[in-house]
Amino acid sequence: MDHNEQDKAGEILREDREIYLLLGTDQLKEAAIRFDKSLEAIPADMDTWSRAAVLTGRAVIAWRLGRIPLALELAAEGWADIDSEPPSGARAANAMGQLGYLLNSIGHLRAAEPMLRAALDTARAGGDVVELGVALQRLGGGLTLWAMNLPPAEAMPMFAEGRALLAEGLALDKTSAQTDRTLLGAYSSALVGCGEFEAGEKAALETLEVGRATGDRWCIAVGNWVLSIVRRLQGNLVEARTYASNALRNIEMINDVPLVQRFSADLADICAQLNDFAGEATALRRNVRARTTAMSIMQEGLGLALEQRRFAIQAQRLATVAQEAAVRDPLTGLTNRLGLERSAPDVLANAAATGTTPWLIVIDVDWFKEINDDAGHAVGDSALREIAELLRGECRTGDLVARWAGDEFIVLLVGEGQLGLAVAERIRAAVDRHDWRSRLGPARRPTVSVGVASGRGSLEHLFAAADTALYLAKRNGRNRVEWPDLDQAMSPPR
Repeated sequence: MDHNEQDKAGEILREDREIYLLLGTDQLKEAAIRFDKSLEAIPADMDTWSRAAVLTGRAVIAWRLGRIPLALELAAEGWADIDSEPPSGARAANAMGQLGYLLNSIGHLRAAEPMLRAALDTARAGGDVVELGVALQRLGGGLTLWAMNLPPAEAMPMFAEGRALLAEGLALDKTSAQTDRTLLGAYSSALVGCGEFEAGEKAALETLEVGRATGDRWCIAVGNWVLSIVRRLQGNLVEARTYASNALRNIEMINDVPLVQRFSADLADICAQLNDFAGEATALRRNVRARTTAMSIMQEGLGLALEQRRFAIQAQRLATVAQEAAVRDPLTGLTNRLGLERSAPDVLANAAATGTTPWLIVIDVDWFKEINDDAGHAVGDSALREIAELLRGECRTGDLVARWAGDEFIVLLVGEGQLGLAVAERIRAAVDRHDWRSRLGPARRPTVSVGVASGRGSLEHLFAAADTALYLAKRNGRNRVEWPDLDQAMSPPR
């Protein structure tokens, strides 16, 4: 990617980051307006990883704005780019991290964790401090939240790993201010999860302070939530309720549905311990509303997935129809020349592998020009269709029957003895004895001249031999079968 392309991609990514920051400061309307405008710009010449970073970043924004079908569509397209080549560089780490974050938000933890770990590995290898900080926050914060729902024995290793990753992120120099804030907030919850309550409370207070100073609702919410956990563990349920209520109110403002579910459930539990039944009922209603939203998201996602699958199946069917049409003669329904040339190598290779004899039969309609001249091209076409049906009737299901060109047909088959000669004679006789009166009226009835070739060789080799035999059949009076090897084998039946 040249310098101008890098500038374009960087400018787009910076604009999208600004939109994401608006979401975190409760400026949803402004974020939506700018997001709609941003969708107009994705340069066609953008490199794979820049494009993937833009798509997944916009998927996250669409998700936070509640535009679920758009979010899933963008994520699917970005995921396809991510799977297209080995990850390398800051943009690759960004793209995988955004996708991992979105998968985590959806609740698809089994896919989210390996994606976030891959993003961190790529960020470490790339050496970009900003992306490394973001990757550490996403994985460390994810591990901490996942551990909250596990039994203590399973949760502690995850809390410890999350704490270590987040501490590493906080120790980095030159990360962004927003990354520092989110690292600190996630670190405070990891500390509490590890049983370091005093350090966790201190970090939570710092998170709350910096959140208020910058208007970052996520930091305000997380700081309050961690403080509610600490006060609850200390037995101070009244303060725990206040902090939990503040956490829930702020996280609802920025439409973070998974955290709304978590915070509202915690608030309901605290209210229940205080016998605050009204507060518990209110918190539960907010929890149900969040769960209903989450279920709606899942339903929309399922509906979109089904719709995309339906379109994929339709496209596959149309492609199959198009492929079949490309090798099918529209007049007779037989395989056309292209289809014969594509299929013949497999037939010949199979004959060679099994030690059987391939036979090529070339059929040319006698007096066809006269039929067209006397009865018209529509009648001539009708006669060709009838001959095609006669060919089908005299050949086996597995034989390759094709219209080569004009009034010339080919049959490619495999068999022992004099099978090809027998089939050729059956075809000649079927056309000769056919009642043509209903189709041709008084016009001259057609017969066929047939050339046969057999033995090992390519399609071109067999065709050249059979074409020579066809010329001999025409020269010897038409309505007959000729075979170049006639002197070395039994005479073909008449």
